[in-house]
Amino acid sequence: MKIDENLLQRLEKLSYLQIPEEHRTEMISQLSEIVSFVDNLSELSTDGINPTFTMNDASTRLREDHSHIDRAINDDILLNAPHSSDHFFIVPKIIE
Repeated sequence: MKIDENLLQRLEKLSYLQIPEEHRTEMISQLSEIVSFVDNLSELSTDGINPTFTMNDASTRLREDHSHIDRAINDDILLNAPHSSDHFFIVPKIIE
């Protein structure tokens, strides 16, 4: 995959980021290097490898899921929010 200016503009739009003009060439170079590194993984032969293979045969420990709400912590966090109501953040609508 080739990283070019068009793809960088698309990534900017999708990520809601703006890359300054002086950093665009460097960013394209770095992204190209990352993609090239990941492409190396496609050269690995995985024939005969179980898709669910893990390096550790131990299973994940399960635990009981208990909810706990501390309103004091919630209130302290919401003090930093520009807008809040009923113990929730109020954010602008982002889905059109």
